[in-house]
Amino acid sequence: MKRLFTLTMSVLLITAGCMAKSKTETRSNGYPITQVPFTAVKVTPNTFWGDRIHAAREVTIPLAFSKCESEHRYKNFEMAAYTLQHPNHPGLQTKEWDVSKFMGFSFDDTDVYKTIEGASYVLQTYPDEKLKAYIDSVLDVVGAAQEPDGYLYTARTINPAHPHHWAGKKRWEVEDFLSHELYNLGHMVDAACAHYQATGSEKFLNIAKRYADCVIREVGPNAGQACVVPGHQIAEMALARLYVLTGEKKYLDEAKFLLDYRGKTGRRDLYSQSDKPVVEQTEAWGHAVRAGYMYAGMADVAALTGDKDYLKAIDAIYNNIVSKKYYITGGVGARHEGEAFGADYELPNLTSYNETCAAISMVYLFHRMFLLHGDAKYIDCLERTLYNGVISGMSVDGGRFFYPNPLSSDGKYAFNADNTVERQPWFGCACCPSNLCRFIPSFPGYMYAVKDRQLYINLFAGNTATMQVGGKDVVLEQQTSYPWDGDITITVKKNQAKAFDMLVRIPEWVNGTPVPSDLYQFNDGVKGNYSVKVNGQPVSGKLVKGYLVINRQWKKGDVVSIHFDMPVRTITAHEKVKADQGRIAVERGPLVYCAEGADNQGFSIFDFLMPRQPQFTVADQQINGKRDVRFSVKAISVKGKAVEQDAQGNPVIKDATLTMIPYYAWNHRGPGLMEVWMPQTVAALGNY
Repeated sequence: MKRLFTLTMSVLLITAGCMAKSKTETRSNGYPITQVPFTAVKVTPNTFWGDRIHAAREVTIPLAFSKCESEHRYKNFEMAAYTLQHPNHPGLQTKEWDVSKFMGFSFDDTDVYKTIEGASYVLQTYPDEKLKAYIDSVLDVVGAAQEPDGYLYTARTINPAHPHHWAGKKRWEVEDFLSHELYNLGHMVDAACAHYQATGSEKFLNIAKRYADCVIREVGPNAGQACVVPGHQIAEMALARLYVLTGEKKYLDEAKFLLDYRGKTGRRDLYSQSDKPVVEQTEAWGHAVRAGYMYAGMADVAALTGDKDYLKAIDAIYNNIVSKKYYITGGVGARHEGEAFGADYELPNLTSYNETCAAISMVYLFHRMFLLHGDAKYIDCLERTLYNGVISGMSVDGGRFFYPNPLSSDGKYAFNADNTVERQPWFGCACCPSNLCRFIPSFPGYMYAVKDRQLYINLFAGNTATMQVGGKDVVLEQQTSYPWDGDITITVKKNQAKAFDMLVRIPEWVNGTPVPSDLYQFNDGVKGNYSVKVNGQPVSGKLVKGYLVINRQWKKGDVVSIHFDMPVRTITAHEKVKADQGRIAVERGPLVYCAEGADNQGFSIFDFLMPRQPQFTVADQQINGKRDVRFSVKAISVKGKAVEQDAQGNPVIKDATLTMIPYYAWNHRGPGLMEVWMPQTVAALGNY
């Protein structure tokens, strides 16, 4: 990787104590089931997910690092370091050093942290000494901005007399609302843990621990402390992760304090999920990203402490989401106002928000629910969100992004964060692009899990994984073209564990329900099927919580062959979802499909009427997008009727064939019409 920036200011590093070495070892995360870490799974190049990680490595992460340079992110740290070395320098009295003049948001530091996190994950698939060295040089810049007591928040340190206007006059005083001091901590800790896991270096980990220790001293319920909770949650789950990595219980205690005191401090409203204590919350409300991060943090604390009230609350909130507030694409957040969850069954399409970051937060939540309960339904939700609500947020080449992800577009309604109608190369508020930087390369960590002598196969993608089952090494190789077909081959490359249970997830989309509730239902009567064989011999047995359990004395060379039927399915929504009445959605395997104007010339997709018993054809299609982005998909076509009007306003019905593509692939050819929920009744035409 080419060096993307040259340090432009000579600064003295303030890293005393940061490089102190201490032995760290991974401890139990408290969950009954253990995630196989991203460091153990190497995704195969030139596969569906191999291509996405490659795009992140070649395009997204270099782009994000370059934006850290061009958008003043590195400069913020450099200026903070300069002030620490020259506390009364003349620049503090000039407009150029008034933080609000050049820092867009008080959380801009997190763009650097998130990009480092993503780069750390990608090192597992693509080892790169130059990239490691580049990250190390960035950490020199970050560490130089850390105050002697560990505080690291450039929005204040640059110019304590004139900090960012969201920062408040002193530390923590507006943390409940705008400062994002604890939000910055959360992303720093997450990135530092990932960097340590990927490289073994404690350089970033020590920086993060010093800031976390500062927070523990200064933020809490005791006299002399600031009794505040995060205005934007994420520190809770990050501190729990830091506890698991280091074994230092003070980090878990602080995470629990930040949750326990929600609804008890100066801010109490639905938007920030602080209207009541977390253990009394049963519905998803407010800013969807804040909410998702908080719910994931609650699951972590429930697992680590055994708090049954936390567990009861998080179960109720999960059920509320998937039964009343969950889009068919796996997105959440119906309202642009407040980037927020709406009321029960409030799921508009054209005006839906579905922020990319909110979808990522749902993956965090669903994965933790699986680790708590061991039920495949949570991975079914994770998969739906992953293949639709998350990857729709980034172009296939990794260079352009969505902030919201609507389910309908008229080519005019400006849904994006900068009032545009197509993917953008970056945003002033860059949380979604930088979040994708860190999330996409972390995908390998969601594929497998273990419990005692049970090995869970959760997601299907080409990879080689080395994991511990019963304390012994097991190496599996997975080969598949999933999600384009349902054939997966798993080969045992090494097994020191001898006999163990392999639990193969049988997705509910094969022959069940789209989601684990009555919010959506298949309505076509199509029956899918599946088969599993070991060394060519069929495996039969009942499903246990959505998993087919295969118990045997595994040997090197054993081959598990899995086949899932992938018929095209049609879906209806609950009658209380008014926006979807008289309409059907279409999916194949884990992929939700949409109609796009670019594929359907000669009629408006908004005027296309789906037949009552549609007959679908599946074929390969090349998407020739803007900026030389080209990729292949499985497209679906169906014959129906286009209802138009003649010059006198009379309806004219003509035969038409509709082409649909995977939802994640839309808008690569520029703005235009798009629809997920297609009308099946005349009354639904034009009802957006």
